[in-house]
Amino acid sequence: MSTLLRSIEFLCLSLWLGSDVFLSFVVAPGAFSVLSARDQAGAFVGFALGRLHFFGVLCGIVFLVARLIRLRMFTRPDQIGASLVTPAALAVVLMIALTVASQHGVTSRLARLRSEMGSIEKTPAESPLRIEFDKLHRLSVRLEGGVLLAGLAALILLVRENAR
Repeated sequence: MSTLLRSIEFLCLSLWLGSDVFLSFVVAPGAFSVLSARDQAGAFVGFALGRLHFFGVLCGIVFLVARLIRLRMFTRPDQIGASLVTPAALAVVLMIALTVASQHGVTSRLARLRSEMGSIEKTPAESPLRIEFDKLHRLSVRLEGGVLLAGLAALILLVRENAR
């Protein structure tokens, strides 16, 4: 049972990281190179990002639940608290927090600005709406980068836990 629960932890983390890498390095660049209008590509990537965020948070929660069950079943009661607050688990909590902040704090505001502008491509760079959009887009990219880095750290830490 411990092996199954640990496998679920690895699977959740791997699926989330793989999805994030695929969206960032395949889907987003591909959408902007294949679709004829940049506004269409942006709308498509925004749609995919929303799905990725939902999937990522779900994977993070399943990871933490599997970890909690495994630790409760296979750890001495006096060590459970310390076992839950491991670097790998904290990195996953950070991933969830960054993802929720991105989805509800940034992506939703980007969508609102996109609808207000009508066309990002046709909105002048000096427009206050475009300036705010570009600033939020940079923040979104940084948050996704933070999720990716925290995920890589979590994966390395999880492997190190297993090696001990």
